[in-house]
Amino acid sequence: MQFAVVVFPGSNCDADCYHVVKNVMRQEADYIWHKEENLKGCDALILPGGFSYGDYLRTGAIARFSPIMPAVVDFARQGGLVLGICNGFQILLEAGLLPGAMLRNKSLRFICDTVHLKVKHSHTPFTNQLQEGELIRVPVAHGEGNYFCDPPTLEELKRHHQIVFTYSGPGGEESQEHNPNGSLANIAGIINREGNVLGMMPHPERCAEHVLGGSDGYRIFASMIDWLKGARG
Repeated sequence: MQFAVVVFPGSNCDADCYHVVKNVMRQEADYIWHKEENLKGCDALILPGGFSYGDYLRTGAIARFSPIMPAVVDFARQGGLVLGICNGFQILLEAGLLPGAMLRNKSLRFICDTVHLKVKHSHTPFTNQLQEGELIRVPVAHGEGNYFCDPPTLEELKRHHQIVFTYSGPGGEESQEHNPNGSLANIAGIINREGNVLGMMPHPERCAEHVLGGSDGYRIFASMIDWLKGARG
């Protein structure tokens, strides 16, 4: 399968994502510079974490207008598989590919830690190698990961099973005590209604190998590959 990793000025997790796809998952991968205007026939697209354009104005606000973004939006709207991680999630929100917005962390501090995530749905292209209700451990590193949307949008997310990951305690409890950034409803990751675009604040590429202290993120990338193989078949 052919993956593309979009690189914006200020991206700092692009090489991590490329490494996981190319060297861990053994798939083809290309970097796509933000000034390019096509995605080179990729099967799946990753918008990596970092600080695109220095997070000026607000996270993802300038990256949303990069020359590559019309191709990203078109790819997503045609059913292409898109994973936005951390800053990539923020860019997907700014581009209107996912609903809601990101606020500053409730603590007003940058958070760098490892958290428990509860898998809310396992029927997506990104979670088919996980179990519903399963807890996984994934690193977080962000200053603006406090997900927010209005009450009607939250109800839509719940009704259409679009909340994919929530922050949780080690026993599966979803509470503010185990919510690192104040995110509404403990939301850590959501998917679009069509099911092909996922945004998540935690970093699965940072826990895709045992040498990194955990490999739960591996199964997110494995899920994407399994889904792509099925779709191609």
